[in-house]
Amino acid sequence: MRSFSSVRLLHPIPGIAAALFLAATAHAQALPPGVQLGMSAEALQSAVPGLQHVPRPQRLAGGLAGNWRAAPTIVAGVPFEPVFFFAGSELRRVEWAADVEGRPDLGAAAFAELVAWGRGRFGPELGSNDPGSAYAAWVQGDTDVYAQRSSDARHASIRLVYKLRQLKDASEL
Repeated sequence: MRSFSSVRLLHPIPGIAAALFLAATAHAQALPPGVQLGMSAEALQSAVPGLQHVPRPQRLAGGLAGNWRAAPTIVAGVPFEPVFFFAGSELRRVEWAADVEGRPDLGAAAFAELVAWGRGRFGPELGSNDPGSAYAAWVQGDTDVYAQRSSDARHASIRLVYKLRQLKDASEL
């Protein structure tokens, strides 16, 4: 199990830490209280009240499956649904996703709040802005954190992701 001794956990707030992403909150962090990357599904169930099994899990590369979800968290008036991804028996990724296509700003305010929070928590981001997308990323120890906003003619969304860092040596390239 991975340890995050430098991360301060928030006290429980109804709705899986509603203040989770607020840029003005100096102690904010993206992982719910008691959640650590590398933990088991049983430990996650104990840490996150109201956790629900996803009936048709999203599958990602590396054997990741989004098996569990929790109640949405509100950021700048936008509900973000957290999904917990496991590979093997370990939590490897936590992703908050929000559809913002019906919003007049297509989620620009919520994305700006996430980036401000990330800057306050992790420092300057590695970022990119292209037509229809924006991306901001940070590294903390063995964890990659990124916020992504994308929009096209059919869909607009924002994601905030915490995932275990996977480094490759030259033999894997």
